[in-house]
Amino acid sequence: MRPWFWPLGWGGAYLGAVLATGTLFPPITPGAVALAFVLGPLVWGAVLAVNDRYDLETDRRNPRKATAPLVTGALDAAALTRWARRLTVAALVAAGLGGWPLFAGTALVLLLGWLYSAPPFRLKGRAGWDVTVNALAVGVLGPLSGWSLYRPFTDYPLVMVVLGLLLGAALYLPTTVIDVEADRAAGDVTSAVRWTPPACHRFGVALWTAAVLLWLVCCHLGVLTVRDAWPLQDAAAPVLLVLYTVLASRPSIARMAVVSAAFAVPAADFLLAYVATH
Repeated sequence: MRPWFWPLGWGGAYLGAVLATGTLFPPITPGAVALAFVLGPLVWGAVLAVNDRYDLETDRRNPRKATAPLVTGALDAAALTRWARRLTVAALVAAGLGGWPLFAGTALVLLLGWLYSAPPFRLKGRAGWDVTVNALAVGVLGPLSGWSLYRPFTDYPLVMVVLGLLLGAALYLPTTVIDVEADRAAGDVTSAVRWTPPACHRFGVALWTAAVLLWLVCCHLGVLTVRDAWPLQDAAAPVLLVLYTVLASRPSIARMAVVSAAFAVPAADFLLAYVATH
């Protein structure tokens, strides 16, 4: 279930909830509690069970995946399939407590997870699609789920959709470089396999730069919230650009986690300003 991934969903949902309510501590409702389980063990468990089920050839060649259940023999393919079904049903039932938008969004994430891993589609092995699926799920649908608990999903700011896609793509693209040799040996034509690691690095820097600049422009033009000055945002922007350029040149999960944590600093500053004006 990879619990270290769960904060990705929780963080995005929290951001959406704060934007929807204008408070750092959104009301705790039954839907909010259900969402915590949905974006934690349930969705991640369902999606990763499908992923492990169909990634055996890649995982056997990847030292980073040496503990995968099919590789170690802890579970067989049939058991993983059963767990994927159980967790999928549990995720949909729990999401239903948060209303139909959350149910529909959860169903879409689960569908994307299946399309990403399972044949004949297996978008994980299609350059560009691998990045798009993850950027959409984590960068857009995650925050939108938190927003939808408190306000109509149709009111979600379009600029946050664009920003989520840019950030999600920039952070996921380097992970395809981490596994490029194993993916190439298994015949998965990921973005790094198709475009080469140096090209992925350049593309990632371009996506990250676009995200940081869009974020900075939103602050200074008063999009979403207004403040006279943004000293932390102005200081953080070049630091974020340099940090990503350096760490993503030799990517690892730990290095990309550092980049994500660094972006959380100006994000927190923005949320404080947002809450103060709403």
